[in-house]
This record gives sequence, C-alpha cells and structure tokens, in this order.
Amino acid sequence: MPNLRKKLPSANALFVFEAAARCGNFTRAAQELYVSQPAVSRMLARMEDHIGVRLFERVRGGIELTESGRILYRAISEGFNGIENAIREIEARATGVESVTLSVSTGFTTHWLMPRMSRLNQAFPNIDLRFQLISGRIGGPLNDVDLGMRFLHDGEIDENAVLVMPETLLPVCNERYLETAQTDAGRAHGDTVIVMDDEERGWHERFGAYAGHRRHVAGMLSFGDYAIVVQAALLGQGIALGWLNVVSHWLAQGALLPAEQEVIVTNRRCCLVRPANKPLRPVVDSVRDWIIEETRNDMRIIEKKYPKLGLSDAMRQSGLKFG
Repeated sequence: MPNLRKKLPSANALFVFEAAARCGNFTRAAQELYVSQPAVSRMLARMEDHIGVRLFERVRGGIELTESGRILYRAISEGFNGIENAIREIEARATGVESVTLSVSTGFTTHWLMPRMSRLNQAFPNIDLRFQLISGRIGGPLNDVDLGMRFLHDGEIDENAVLVMPETLLPVCNERYLETAQTDAGRAHGDTVIVMDDEERGWHERFGAYAGHRRHVAGMLSFGDYAIVVQAALLGQGIALGWLNVVSHWLAQGALLPAEQEVIVTNRRCCLVRPANKPLRPVVDSVRDWIIEETRNDMRIIEKKYPKLGLSDAMRQSGLKFG
C-alpha cells in the first residue's frame, strides 16, 4: 500500500478516474462528482503524468480508454466493487437490513411495482429497496445496481439473465374509451393514439384493425415518459401501446382493457439481469424470483379474463409456459 500511494497524485484520483472511465465523458463525471469539468481534466492529466502513460484518448463526443486505461479501470472496478460489497455486508450484519437496487423504467415502477409494494414489503421485510429509474426506453449498462430489467435477443442472454417473458405488445385503453370507440360516432371519429417517442409513432399500423382500415387514427398524444403514456390511457385519453411487462397489473385488475383482441410477440426477451461483476447474493435472486412469479400470476389472470387474446398460445410459441 505505501508503494501505491507513491504511484498516485492522490487517493482521490482513483475515484475521478473510475467515474470518467465509466461515464465516457469528463463533463458527466464532473457532474457525478460535484466538481467542475476542468478539475476532472486537471486531476486526470496529473495522474497520467504521475504514472507516465496516457489513460484516455479524446474522441468525438467523449473519451475512450487506452489499453493501459482499460487495464487500470478493470482493476479499480473490481477493487471498488469488493469494497462496496464488504461495506454492504457489514451494514447488513449491523442492522439486519440488506439494500437491493433495481435498474427499471419509471413505467414499470409506477404501474407494476407500486400497486404491489405492500406485498413486496411483506415478503421482504428486511430489504431496503432502491431504484435507478429510466424514463424512456430501458437499456444501458448495469452500473451500481443489483438487478436490472432489460430487453435482450436470444444471443445476448447468458447465465446472469433470467427470462421474465417475451416482449409482448397490445393496444390498451380504459373501459369508458373502449365503449365510446365502439359506437357509430366513435368509429366515424377515429382514435386518439398515445405514443412515447418518434420510434413508436406508427405503432398502431402493426395491428390488424388499423392495417385493415377497420379503425383509423384521428389524433395523437406524445409523451417522453412511458409512465405518463400508461397514465393517459388509464384516464381515457386514448389508446396506448401496452408493453405487457408494465401494464399486466392494470389488465389483470380491469383498469385497462385490450383495445383489440390481438397481441404481438417480438423476438426480444424481457429479462432480469444481474451485473457480471457483482457477487451472488441470495436476497437479489429472491427478489428476482418474486417479480417473475408475480408477473406470471398476472398473465394467468389475463389469459382467463381475455381468452380471445390467445396469450397462453403466444407465450408457448416463444418457449414460455405459465399455466
């Protein structure tokens, strides 16, 4: 350890280097560390001078690690993770409470998890549940979390990922909107379609009722957060594209209904993923298994409530049985 101190301008350089390498950008690293961007640049320049090698290359839009930088980042990440896990274990032993951090969407948290928080608390009374929330499309690396919900293709699924369900889509609305839309006046007027971003602006055309011109779009509402998209559908503002892993609770409860008796199952898989650099913790696996079982129970209710959707058959064709 005395030799290590001599090789660094300061111990703080390790934290600055780790943040910059992980963020891929000096400005984002500075924001995370609550310092100025020039302060980050100066510290890393001092570190490079002290070690005698370049650790970063500036590229368009940010920075990239050199080979020496990657070697150092790998070692620092492993060391920091080990320290963090040791502190967690000490805290858990002292308090009897273990923290679990989830990387999930605001839509999933608001519309799937929050309605059943009391059951979660009953199942895990000694867990401090924390969130890394994503307002738009879920994705990105699993940094500083224990478990993340991600959509993966088959070739991306490894021993750290467990299947929740295939990505399953259907149009949803509330009962009042559906009743109005089915009247002669409603059919003549057309639908208000709710979208999250430009990528999904034409989502309705993927469904038979719109592709076959039995229904048409009269207007559109656009929001940047999927939690608001679902909330707008719950309030009767229009028809939204429902990701089943998010809206399954409201479908099971009857607060949302299928606007059409059709589901689309894509080639992506909704998975719960553990970071590869995190040690195995039984409590994380238990929370993961609880989420999966709650989701499967929702699907059993939906299958019974709306048999014309053919949900069980659609899942079975993708290799999932929940009956």
